[in-house]
Amino acid sequence: MQLILNTFGTSLRKQDGMFLVLANGRKALLSPEKVDSILLATGVHLSTDVIRLAIEHHIDIVLLDSVGEPYGRFWHGRPGSTAALRRTQLEVSFGEEGVVLAREWVTAKLNHQAALLRDLARTRPDRLEALEQQAVKIDRMAIAVEATSGTSVDELRGTLMGLEGVAGREYFSGLSLALPQRYRFSGRSRSPAKDEFNCLLNYSYGVLYGLVERACMISGLDPYIGLLHTDNYNKLSLVYDLVELFRVHAERVSVNLFAARKISSDLFDQQDTGFRLNKEGRALLLQSLNDYLDRRHRYGRRNLKIRDTIPYECQRLASRLLKGMEHDPDIDLSVFDFEANSEVLPADDVPVNPEN
Repeated sequence: MQLILNTFGTSLRKQDGMFLVLANGRKALLSPEKVDSILLATGVHLSTDVIRLAIEHHIDIVLLDSVGEPYGRFWHGRPGSTAALRRTQLEVSFGEEGVVLAREWVTAKLNHQAALLRDLARTRPDRLEALEQQAVKIDRMAIAVEATSGTSVDELRGTLMGLEGVAGREYFSGLSLALPQRYRFSGRSRSPAKDEFNCLLNYSYGVLYGLVERACMISGLDPYIGLLHTDNYNKLSLVYDLVELFRVHAERVSVNLFAARKISSDLFDQQDTGFRLNKEGRALLLQSLNDYLDRRHRYGRRNLKIRDTIPYECQRLASRLLKGMEHDPDIDLSVFDFEANSEVLPADDVPVNPEN
């Protein structure tokens, strides 16, 4: 499980080999065997004994800023692999194998986007045609991505990211259309978010960054050596590449929160520059996102929790890099069984109302 602490003044200590959480006069003891990671959102006190206990159990402690992005973490200092994997990772980034990977990742992302729009269309008959049209446009961009060829990612980066950008505009237009009327938005806005939906996305994306970075480190991948995202000082390029495979989970959770009528203005602090989630808003989003990530679904021939597909993909990538690109386990990244495993609201208990 993820231990999420976002109440100002919370204390995290060690007691009898366990984590002791003290908050608002209450306390709870948690075994480190049951904790995968610890997220600290704001004003939390912790001891060095807690940090050591976490490191001994391979639990990372992630520090989140006000918009949910990780700005630091405590993690053991031992590399997760030999230098051979990092060397191979760097070599692949300059050759045709890197093109294969980059094309796979972008295609998968676009297929996930089109699939989610079609899922949303099923429960919104008044918007079915418009959402289907946008999904078809994304399908075309995915076909165009698969048709690209070249000898290096540097040669194709502009084309791939251009196609991804065109698809993204259609996608977020579709997500906006799927929301209740009063919450519709115009395009992506990052930090600060210009609307409530993008505010939820920004924070949940931040959580996914932390999960992907942790999975890279466990798998021995260098999170700073990416393909599509260029290298820069302290830039987690591979994390930004791989998170594209999983953004759809944050998007689905955010849409469902609006469709379930769980979002209200008192979950946000509105400033001149935009929207930020307050304590109550963070608690709702983090609980909903973690509940969703704990669901199981079919992934190739496996039945995994959705959160476990993240380290699985990182391990799969490490295996392909070390054993050759032809060594590919039983996964087709472009297939995600949304309909069988994921709830899309509004359902029967939330009637569609085009005026709302």
